[in-house]
Amino acid sequence: MFGHFQKGLLQPGGTGSTRHSGEAMLRLRRQDGGSGAAGLELGGVSLGNRPWLVLGGGGLRGLAHIGAWRVLSAAGLRPAGIIGTSIGGLIGACIAADRPLEEMEADARNLRREDIAKLQRRAVWMKGIRAPALFRAETLKRHLSRVLPDGDWGKLVIRFQTNALELGTGRTEWFGIGARTDVSMVDAVYASAALPLFYPPISLPGGMYVDGGSEDALPIGRAAELGASVIIAIDVGGAERADPRAIVSQGMLAIHERVFGIMSGNRRRRSVQQWEGPPLLYIRPDVERFGTLDFDHTEEILEMGRDAAERVLGGAPVSPRPGPAL
Repeated sequence: MFGHFQKGLLQPGGTGSTRHSGEAMLRLRRQDGGSGAAGLELGGVSLGNRPWLVLGGGGLRGLAHIGAWRVLSAAGLRPAGIIGTSIGGLIGACIAADRPLEEMEADARNLRREDIAKLQRRAVWMKGIRAPALFRAETLKRHLSRVLPDGDWGKLVIRFQTNALELGTGRTEWFGIGARTDVSMVDAVYASAALPLFYPPISLPGGMYVDGGSEDALPIGRAAELGASVIIAIDVGGAERADPRAIVSQGMLAIHERVFGIMSGNRRRRSVQQWEGPPLLYIRPDVERFGTLDFDHTEEILEMGRDAAERVLGGAPVSPRPGPAL
């Protein structure tokens, strides 16, 4: 049932604030306070002047974010801020840096397994189950260095944050404008995308970090804390149900991915269904059947992102529970 829910218009609640610091924040205040969205409506929701875009984690299913962004940007959305987790962090950073949409789509279509997922053959052969991960961190980092903006955080034109989980303490760490900028954008986005077993944790000041989706794969609460007037959230998480025999037949990576998806999916569903913050425009592309590293259906995933956004903007979606008139 959750897979068919597309939009929640829920009770507006309190919003928090964040500490503004540095020249980058000074340059972004115009976007924060007046993104040109005041008076704009999407999917029957008035956006106010501080709409925030939240892009969730989900491996290559997250390429649907790009398709949805094509529709949202064409409709006039100019977010005051963006929060991204895992692949949502990568795409969110590109949007925040005003990277041309055509380039992002071309990168998605040209992406190959060897660009981001090369086995650590020697480490796995010598260390076996003591190896930190199956894939090389350097391969993913090279890809991030190529697609993320040169000049790091100072190149952003929209406020952006991404999250990662500190392995020792279990705390969620936030990187980006208004949070930590003492590490590079490449390292921050890598940390947010370092799915355990797939990629090794990254050592940064403050600890060892892994995929932010381990704790919060769709951080709509963070957008509320940062003062969002409306939240547009795109959820590309895995399926609520799956065939266990098919998963087991694919081996330990598929089993791990499924267990991770169950845990993060339960949290996502609860956070959306129990939402009591600012109005929430929820977009759920129909990408559940694709895997974390599905390189064979890129065009279909992009199209599903576009379709889901168009459905929501058309006003057809249904709320998970009755909400007040806006």
